[in-house]
Amino acid sequence: MAMTLRLPPEDSLALARTAELEDRSQHDIVIIAIRDYIERRGRATLIEQVMNSELPRYAEALDRLGQ
Repeated sequence: MAMTLRLPPEDSLALARTAELEDRSQHDIVIIAIRDYIERRGRATLIEQVMNSELPRYAEALDRLGQ
């Protein structure tokens, strides 16, 4: 899928500098950033789902431990 990415000048400059420092293309840096974001969000969503489903079951025990 082709897309156009419009960045503010400061982000564009930071991307160019990062790509140069890592000897990668800007495209590669963007792809890595997107994959990292998706992985982190997926992990955070999973943790949130587990907390919402499991935490109530242990609420009383956690309350006692906190006292």
